[in-house]
This record gives sequence, structure tokens and C-alpha cells, in this order.
Amino acid sequence: MKQTLLKRKIVFLGPPGSGKGTQAQMLSKNFLIPHISTGDIFRNIIKTGKPKKLASSIKKYVQSGLLVPDDIVFKALYSVISRKKYYILDGYPRNINQAKLLDKALVKDGVDKVIYFKVSDKEIIKRLTSRRTCPKCGKVYNIYTLKPKNDELCDECNVKLIIRDDDKLETVKKRLEVYKKDTLPLLNYYKKKGILVTVNAEDKIENIYKKICDILLNEYK
Repeated sequence: MKQTLLKRKIVFLGPPGSGKGTQAQMLSKNFLIPHISTGDIFRNIIKTGKPKKLASSIKKYVQSGLLVPDDIVFKALYSVISRKKYYILDGYPRNINQAKLLDKALVKDGVDKVIYFKVSDKEIIKRLTSRRTCPKCGKVYNIYTLKPKNDELCDECNVKLIIRDDDKLETVKKRLEVYKKDTLPLLNYYKKKGILVTVNAEDKIENIYKKICDILLNEYK
């Protein structure tokens, strides 16, 4: 079995739409390191119904449109990371309390590097409000950077694309407000630990990827 070339526990921080998921997927594919996001974990737990008690709790909050409490979020996350040696955490932690829960669990060998995806509010609003989603297959397009072949129709399903509620202007603005209030304080938290590095996430995807690789691989030199 191939071994990962990135023997690290890495955290990606940044606002919604900053490209964390895209970069995490690229690193995961090229360096054989697991890409872990709480959203994917939640969806899998709800879909499988396992662990039963945790699935019931998460489903209750998600269906009510409420934020899942930090302790439940961490239980879900830990059910995955406790079986992994190295990984990229995409979008977790989201607040100081979650960061402390993570530190407590990883007391012997904590997070190695935190990469902050810096993007202006103006760019985030443009990116997210430009998204179009296929209601049938879930494929996501962007009217500026990833256009469908036929205007407003999914390439795969030929179904009219929609704007998700999460991608509407007012919702995007609210998401940014929550991010600034809850997540931005983490920058100082990790800066004090000496593990925070910032990348310009408004650059081209390939340039951002190269920068991240340089940051992570330079530690081996």
C-alpha cells in the first residue's frame, strides 16, 4: 500500500467559497492524504444512521435548521480522525471552543500546520452568488469560471440550473458575518502557536496549490 507523502495533520481555514475544498481534494489525490470535512461526515452519518445515537442527534438539529452543538460536531469528527494518522481538516474548527476540543484530543501530537485562505468579502460574494446548481445531480457551475455548455442547463441532465438558498446575496452576507464573528478569532489562536500560514486565495487555483505544496513540503528539507 502506498504511504502518504504528507505526514501531517493540516487544518484549512477560510470563508465559505475561498477554495478550501478544491485545494484539499487536489492534495488528497496527489499525496494520498485523507480530506475530511464535517459536512461530508454529517451526510454519511445521517445516510447510514450509524452510530445510531449520534445520527439521531445530528439529524434533529439539521432538520430543524439549527447549528449542531460543538460537542456533537466533535464526536462526529473524532469518530473519523481517531482512525486516521494524517489528514486535512477542511473547515474545522469553526470557533475557539472547537479548536480547544481538537487540541485536547490531539494532546500528544497536535495540528502541524494551519493554512488560512485569505479572500476579500467582495470576491467571496461574487464567487458564491455566481454559483448555479443542478437540482437533479447536484453538479455545481459558476457563471464566470465554470459555465455550462448551454446557458442555465446542466451538461449532464439537461435540467434548468438553480441558485441555492445558501448562494443568494443576503444569505452569503449573513454567512460572512457569522464567519467573521466565530472563525476569524482562530487566526490569532493559531498564530500564537506558530503554525499559521496565510495564502492569497484570490490567485489562480494552480498557483495556490503550488504555494501550499511549497509550505508543506519545505518542512522536509
